[in-house]
Amino acid sequence: MVVTFEEEKQKKRLEQLRWLEEENRARITAQKSGLPYLDLSAVPVDAEALITIEEARARTAELAIIQKSYKVLRIAVKDHANQETAKILEELKQKGYQISLFVVSSRSLEKAWEQYKTAPKAAKVITGKIEISELKKEIETFEGLRTKIETLPPTQTSAIAEILLAGGLKFDASDIHIEPETDKVRLRYRIDGILQDISFFSFKIFNSLLSRIKLLSGLKINIHDIAQDGRFTILLDQTEIEIRVSIIPGAYGESIVMRILNPAAISVGIEQLGFREDDNQIVSEQLERPNGMILNTGPTGSGKTTTLYAFLKKMNEPGIKIITIEDPIEYHIKGITQTQVEAEKGYTFANGLRSIVRQDPDVILVGEIRDQETAEIAVHAALTGHLVFSTLHTNDAPGAIPRLIDIGVKPNILPSSLNLVIAQRLIRKVCASCGQKEKISPELFEKFKTTLAGLPKRVKKPELSSNTTLAKPAAAGCDKCHQTGYKGRVGIFELFIMTPEMEKLIITSPPESEIQNLARKAGMVTMAEDGVIKIIQGITTLEEVEDAVGSI
Repeated sequence: MVVTFEEEKQKKRLEQLRWLEEENRARITAQKSGLPYLDLSAVPVDAEALITIEEARARTAELAIIQKSYKVLRIAVKDHANQETAKILEELKQKGYQISLFVVSSRSLEKAWEQYKTAPKAAKVITGKIEISELKKEIETFEGLRTKIETLPPTQTSAIAEILLAGGLKFDASDIHIEPETDKVRLRYRIDGILQDISFFSFKIFNSLLSRIKLLSGLKINIHDIAQDGRFTILLDQTEIEIRVSIIPGAYGESIVMRILNPAAISVGIEQLGFREDDNQIVSEQLERPNGMILNTGPTGSGKTTTLYAFLKKMNEPGIKIITIEDPIEYHIKGITQTQVEAEKGYTFANGLRSIVRQDPDVILVGEIRDQETAEIAVHAALTGHLVFSTLHTNDAPGAIPRLIDIGVKPNILPSSLNLVIAQRLIRKVCASCGQKEKISPELFEKFKTTLAGLPKRVKKPELSSNTTLAKPAAAGCDKCHQTGYKGRVGIFELFIMTPEMEKLIITSPPESEIQNLARKAGMVTMAEDGVIKIIQGITTLEEVEDAVGSI
């Protein structure tokens, strides 16, 4: 029998029609049951997740576990009312799993079950918490992490995602960047504020990983041309760590950034932030005041959130009511009422702050003052018995005054409400394990001697001589600092406090230069000067300070 081209074409057309009919039936079932529909031809199935249920039982129940994130399972079902399906779902819930169901066609299930052939042989499924903890211990160096990533098969998307996250936690990364390029995908970690290359991997791995991250974050898998934001949570040694996800379309594929919101990052006390002894005294005195406003200024990534959270934790006592409005909430603190801006629902900084004031708080944190309405309500709250913390984007501490006036705050009420402005930057510390020493140059000695001579008497000056040695990062670094020569960061600060003379000046709406001059006469130490002190103390380098504040 000879099969003609037309007959073959007709056969393929009929197969396509049958497939479309089957998918349409699955869509209708999904609509009736109120569950989302999914076509698994466009979604990678995680072979490691699949083996949570043995193949024979999965086929009987007509289901497949397609994604697994620690204690969260994404399960594809043909009919969620199926008796065997219901039994398995109940068993999984009893084991502590959270379940998300998707209705799929028989054809999709067959595609998923095919992955049993490539699934890991081990029947034991390890919970996400243990997996992350063990991986974090196993990873020692960038090279070790790179090897783990490159030796895993693309089908094990769960393991790949866990390794990326475990590596980020191991190396104290704040962000994980996954960036498609022309023929490969680049992986970078931001460590101590600097992006560092980790590895490259194939688009096959990337496509699976992208779907995995979207599922974890509650994002739309089939949307590729608009930006999407989401979150998910992982467990590490009984600690919940939120991962904030941002995905945007790029020239070669979707770019992924995962921010690691590790509570350990804000567990530092005020004394660990990097304040000098005299500045620490000023901060402590201002935090004891019952009302007024404390502002923290600086660019994104300068440590403002960590500083303000340290203040909140110091104030967090049983007899004090603290409420925040943030965009978004980055870290959760027990004993504090934290709220989040939801502009689409009308809960803006201004509206939220107005409502918070009616909640009888002692301390209020406003994530950022962006407009006149928010600024005026914050100032009014500071004048009426509340201690208010907030942030601004200015280059230095005195610049907060003209910025608030430009926003619309009246100069005559500003001095009565503002207690303290702190400007800050973050600088890297020379690695304590491999850092070296070098004798100060004659030029730097003279420059630093002049700087120290200009400091107010309250500042405890470090010893400086022509024989002083300064810290120097080792060129090759070591495993502790991941071959960078630097490990950890510390703040450099500039504290602006209100004085009677400053109050009189501000009422006249002066230019920033006049405010700066008067603040200097009153004893304000600049960020650059604070940086010089930390250089002489052997904490950091001139290059780090100048990168943060410009030429000294």
